[in-house]
Amino acid sequence: MGTGDARVRGIAARAGGWSARHRWAAVGIWVLFVVLAMGLGSAAGRVDVDESDQLKGETHTAATIVKDAGIEEPAGETVLIQGRDAGVKATDAEFRATVAEVVEAVRATGRVSDVTSPYDTQTISKDGRSALVQFDMRGDAETAGDRVEPVVKAVEGVARKHTSLRVEEIGSASMNKTFSDAFGDDFQQAEYSAVPVALGILLIAFGALVAALLPVALAITAIMATMGLMGVVSHVMPMSDTANSVMLLVGLAVGVDYCLFYLRREREEREAGRDAQTALRVAAATSGRAIVVSGVTVCVAMAGMLFTGLAGFEAMGLASLMVVAVAMVGSVTVLPALLSLLGERVEAGRIPFLNRRRRSGSGDSRFWSAVLKGVLARPVLSVVVAAGALLAIAAPAVGMKTQNLTLDQEFGDSLSIVQTYNRVNEAFPGGSEPAEVVVKARDINAPDVKDALAQFKERAITSGASRGPVEIKLHDAQNIAFVYVPLVGGSDQDRASASLEKLRDEVRPATLGKVDGLQAPITGNVAGNHDFNDQLLGSVAPVFGFVVVFAFLLMLVSFRSLTVAITSIALNLLSVGAAYGILVAVFQHGWGASLVGAEGVGAIVTWLPLFLFVILFGLSMDYHVFVVSRIREARLRGRTTTDAIRHGVVTTAGVVTSAAVIMVAVFAIFGTLSMQSMKQMGVGLAAAVLIDATVIRGVLLPAVMALLGERNWYLPKWLDRMPDFTHDEAPEAVTAPSVTDGGEPIRV
Repeated sequence: MGTGDARVRGIAARAGGWSARHRWAAVGIWVLFVVLAMGLGSAAGRVDVDESDQLKGETHTAATIVKDAGIEEPAGETVLIQGRDAGVKATDAEFRATVAEVVEAVRATGRVSDVTSPYDTQTISKDGRSALVQFDMRGDAETAGDRVEPVVKAVEGVARKHTSLRVEEIGSASMNKTFSDAFGDDFQQAEYSAVPVALGILLIAFGALVAALLPVALAITAIMATMGLMGVVSHVMPMSDTANSVMLLVGLAVGVDYCLFYLRREREEREAGRDAQTALRVAAATSGRAIVVSGVTVCVAMAGMLFTGLAGFEAMGLASLMVVAVAMVGSVTVLPALLSLLGERVEAGRIPFLNRRRRSGSGDSRFWSAVLKGVLARPVLSVVVAAGALLAIAAPAVGMKTQNLTLDQEFGDSLSIVQTYNRVNEAFPGGSEPAEVVVKARDINAPDVKDALAQFKERAITSGASRGPVEIKLHDAQNIAFVYVPLVGGSDQDRASASLEKLRDEVRPATLGKVDGLQAPITGNVAGNHDFNDQLLGSVAPVFGFVVVFAFLLMLVSFRSLTVAITSIALNLLSVGAAYGILVAVFQHGWGASLVGAEGVGAIVTWLPLFLFVILFGLSMDYHVFVVSRIREARLRGRTTTDAIRHGVVTTAGVVTSAAVIMVAVFAIFGTLSMQSMKQMGVGLAAAVLIDATVIRGVLLPAVMALLGERNWYLPKWLDRMPDFTHDEAPEAVTAPSVTDGGEPIRV
């Protein structure tokens, strides 16, 4: 273990030193960067992910055929008319009159086309109690949700006149509007709540308004700059609203964390008696380096999403990667400049009633000092108990069931359209989400093609995949036909998927598959979910492998220790596993589900495990790098490994706790939202961060390092040629004067 030379050689230390010396220039450059990024993004506009590019496989093929043919499929809508009592039938006079009124009302809006009566299309349920009026929305299907409200209100007007009947609208446009409103309201609530919550916790942590505002200001400016950059980058890789929301979440978390790490270290050094300039240099050389290592590791983890091949995941990964990189750069450049400008004024706006606990110059935490005393006294017992507890928590994850949540799983009874969806599926199984076969032929009216279409229509029903009615819509000019097949299973994803596979593997080869040169990809909601799941499962191994391998290499290079790299990966995987176990226990098995309003979900949303792995693996490195850097720093100063562990953990406990409380609070906000997928994301993230900041960093990490002793710093000789990025982690390397810290002579 060396002590480093007298020169500051690290990127973070050099950047912090330059910013402190050129304060106004650093602040000006940052402000100019944020303004330019926002301006360029506004000028460029944002390109969102096209529906035809969302997935690969048959769903993508079908979308491409339709797009290339120039056919704009309208958004289909349905009005369910159903007797409230068993005795009410579709043949009754009032029922017929209601159907006629619905047809007239929706036509009168001028926003629909191809309105059909159930008496013409035979869309009447087998029990005779339910009927469907069907029509299409005029204009672009993707924006139909913005124009559907007058139609919905017209249908509601008819419903108010006929209380003995249910008159309810459902379809792609009305459902998209409902989802958009619910999704938008949820995220708006989360976004508006997150900043005040973070600011409140920082006020308690620092006890001063200016110190609390700095991390929030850095996070917000980083988010603003990234939003602008997303607009520019979207012309190369399209973005999405979901990517924007995830970027906000990640940006706030890491932006606040990085600033918090830096600010607390600078404050600690000043409380230890160092002058402001020296304290800032020490913070730049230590916390600044930890931020760079952590930021690069998080960026690598986020880049794992780019290997899924799913446009939505790629957008989320790139947006998250950008905001982490921007926050990291801001933390090691503009933050030192602001701290240098403010000086003692960073303590302005003290909150007297908070009675902030005074910390000693060493920054020790009494609580964690007590915990560490027991952990280091019995490291074997600590490892067995802590690891055993986490493995027990992770155990339910072995039986994890993933699926795309149905409407009733996603929203429960909170939305009226959920009941409509269930009623339509009960009366007309699969009718609300039929499979769509896009048939492309050289001549769609050729005898063999017409014969194959007729056979497909008949066999889809006789095979048991559908109960009908199977509808065929021809586009003669483009030689394309759309075949709509209601799937047996309806809202039951497993049964509907089985019906889809029967169509794809049995019915299609025996009918349409016999016509040379004919294409017939099967798409629709069930098919889209099926293809999404297949592609997601296929990307799990590459994503996991990429993230784990590159995180390992980064830790190896950053700390020049094979042992630290291996234990870092192992502990992070244990943390993620425990989060998975909690998710399965709560949302799949229902243990404590009533506490978060998650009764009856019974499954984990398909995209969440991979998403959580990437996000958690990245964010967990924040704390890990920060704590291990402090331990290594103390070891470089000449402390024994055990003493270095104690010093590193207790002196970082305050900042890690504050950062974790902010993250848990922000993520917990998502656990209160109405959408179950958002609840699952919030609970999973909050639980993992809590476990990571307490059990992992406070018990397992120090216990494992204590057991390993000097082997913590083991590096095989054949790896000694690796680049050395550890130069600036010890504050001794900054200046020459000597001071003491806890009775130990230290060059700062």
